[in-house]
Amino acid sequence: MMWIPVVILIIIALLIVVSSIKIVPQAHAYVIERLGAYQGTWSVGFHVKVPVIDKVAKKVILKEQVVDFAPQPVITKDNVTMRIDTVVFYQITDPKLYCYGVQNPIMAIENLTATTLRNIIGELELDESLTSREIINAKMRSTLDVATDPWGIKVNRVELKNIIPPAAIQDAMEKQMKAERERRESILIAEGEKRSAILIAEGHKESAILDAEADKEAMILRAEAAREAKIREAEGEAQAILKIQQANADGIRFLREAGADEAVLRIKSLEAFEKAADGKATKIIIPSEIQGLAGLAKSVVETVKDE
Repeated sequence: MMWIPVVILIIIALLIVVSSIKIVPQAHAYVIERLGAYQGTWSVGFHVKVPVIDKVAKKVILKEQVVDFAPQPVITKDNVTMRIDTVVFYQITDPKLYCYGVQNPIMAIENLTATTLRNIIGELELDESLTSREIINAKMRSTLDVATDPWGIKVNRVELKNIIPPAAIQDAMEKQMKAERERRESILIAEGEKRSAILIAEGHKESAILDAEADKEAMILRAEAAREAKIREAEGEAQAILKIQQANADGIRFLREAGADEAVLRIKSLEAFEKAADGKATKIIIPSEIQGLAGLAKSVVETVKDE
């Protein structure tokens, strides 16, 4: 039975060796202390510590972390008390400083955030506080980053999650927003009516212009039609006169070619005189030659009667 203590010792030794083996996962770091003093920082990988003498003092997460702080009461420059809760995005850059720089880093960041927020909001009025989130975020990030640097912490971003003004202020803001919306609605309605009236007036104007242009075109077409009709009528009369004159000329030429004597010509003249005296004229001037022809005609009639 002498081998039992030996086995126990071997098992204990194995347990001590196994407990001395440490594997640091990705995005982590281990702070090692030897006999209570800082020994070193283990990064990712396989490590072996001295049994009993070395110990892992703190396991640090190197990934970016988010902490949401409860709403903090702040007072604006115009003495309005409101509550603001913030969200801080931070990352541990130095595990040694994070482990030994401050007792409770998260509480320290929370208190530092509250005091910084009160200082910044105290310089702004209520309306500026509600509309200047980007400016407040940038100032807080810059201040916290500088203050947390000795703690091995880097503040990447600070966001104002909620800004909660007093109930009376909220009610007044809602009434103001309602009045502003009603004012904008009235302006939009007025602009719409104005635009509608302008469009209607422009439509009437364009309609009147088109009607006037149509009347003008119609008058021009009627005038051109009347002018064309007169031209055609005049051309027709001219052609008729030309044909009459041509017929007369052809008749005279025919008489001349046929060898008609003066008696035939005088008869033709009498026929022309008969047409002239068909009762349409009130006064007729008879040439002396026609009067002689009339006497000749009377003599011929009397001779015919005697026979």
